[in-house]
Amino acid sequence: MKLALKIFALLFLVETIVAQAQIAQPNPFKHIVVLFQENRTPDNLFQGLLTWPGINPANYNIATSGLNSSGQTIPLTASPFANHYDLSHAHAAFVAQYDGGKMDGADKVICYGTCPPNAQFVYVDNSTHLVDPYLTLAAKYGWANFMFTTHQGGSYPGHQFIFGGTSATSAADDAAGLFVAEQPRQPAHSNYNAGGNTGCLAPVGEWNYIVHPDGTETTLMNNPAGALCFSHDTMATLLDSAGISWKYYSVPSVGITNRGGSIWTGPNSIRAVCVPDSSYSTCTGSDWNAKVDLNPVHVLTDIKNCKLPSVSWVIPTYGNSDHPGSVTGAGSTGGPAWVASIVNSIGNATTCDGGAGYWSDTAIIVTWDDWGGWYDHVAPPILPGVQGDYQYGFRVPLLVISSYTPPAFVDNSNHDYGSILRFIEGVFNIGEGSLGFADARANDDLAAFFKFKAKRRSFEAIPSPLNADYFIHDKRPLEPPDND
Repeated sequence: MKLALKIFALLFLVETIVAQAQIAQPNPFKHIVVLFQENRTPDNLFQGLLTWPGINPANYNIATSGLNSSGQTIPLTASPFANHYDLSHAHAAFVAQYDGGKMDGADKVICYGTCPPNAQFVYVDNSTHLVDPYLTLAAKYGWANFMFTTHQGGSYPGHQFIFGGTSATSAADDAAGLFVAEQPRQPAHSNYNAGGNTGCLAPVGEWNYIVHPDGTETTLMNNPAGALCFSHDTMATLLDSAGISWKYYSVPSVGITNRGGSIWTGPNSIRAVCVPDSSYSTCTGSDWNAKVDLNPVHVLTDIKNCKLPSVSWVIPTYGNSDHPGSVTGAGSTGGPAWVASIVNSIGNATTCDGGAGYWSDTAIIVTWDDWGGWYDHVAPPILPGVQGDYQYGFRVPLLVISSYTPPAFVDNSNHDYGSILRFIEGVFNIGEGSLGFADARANDDLAAFFKFKAKRRSFEAIPSPLNADYFIHDKRPLEPPDND
């Protein structure tokens, strides 16, 4: 028994060391591209991995059924990639679905639109092969079984966490566990502000919810103007201080003539990046003007022209976002081809970086901004103390792609958006956790996905129905990723 305990302790120590391993210095990466898609879970979007040729389905933690609040087992049924309904993914929906960790409340998540029975218990029907590029990427590169959102709400706080490590208005609020928890609400009524301005450019009277450590929510009103303009450091702060280039590719607000404002453009909620004018109607900051690009297709032209910055965040238009649907129309189906076009462009940019090519020194991270209200069977870990009432949320997919990532690699460590920030810090030798928010709370930096001592893998194009040239010449309007 004593020997067994010693072996267990040794194995635990080894696992802990591995889990806390940091990105090697030096490392080959000069570029990191973070692709941030919309509203999916592994159980919903990646069922195809269970029958994908050449991989072991037992390695992938994906369920084919789930429990509802009555204790019934509900089989997950096939549904079109683009449907005609949307599910709530507000904080209240998280609380209902989580149900104190029992994960049996998905049927209590509100459905909007033309909703079938058990609308939450579906997976994407891939009989049309639209999702094949995602499945190919998972089979060829890295997949995480336990990637959780850092938040328990919708897109807006997710985009704050992926860029700044927190959705709090300040460092003091982050430390106190006070987080902006929802989508912003328009003045005079409770509907969230889907396409208009928010953050530093929010109109007077717009408001949002602040979630407290005891789970209660209070309102944060944008009155006077600028109350929704946050004052804290972000990953951009660290990159600027280290002289490392970055760019945030996103979309403009609907019907807004000035630049910026949408809930999917993280930097426009950060005062130091936006630098709003005196009327809080436009951003004037030097970082804003030089490093926030409100046309996501420009990431493809920047790759083509060998102008890819060191760190890129890429937010898609609605047609390429994976958003499932809405009360007014069908959802998005272009996401897998959009992501594949970026991966293929990087893999084929062989003349960049002095002839070394981007494939030799670029890591691509693909993840999703929230769970979208879909069923997922894995209960998220909850952080201790005041952070724990809003961190973590449900699983989202995570793909890690590079020439140093083994094929069909599956990682079983816990990850969140803070892990991605730690990865950026580790690659560029900034100091992991230096931001002091989600990056400091994460215990992983994605190091396991990269085998730097192995022979670098040559690039093989990802089969896709659409290529970069299609997206570069796409004439569809620049709609936000979610049009509800």
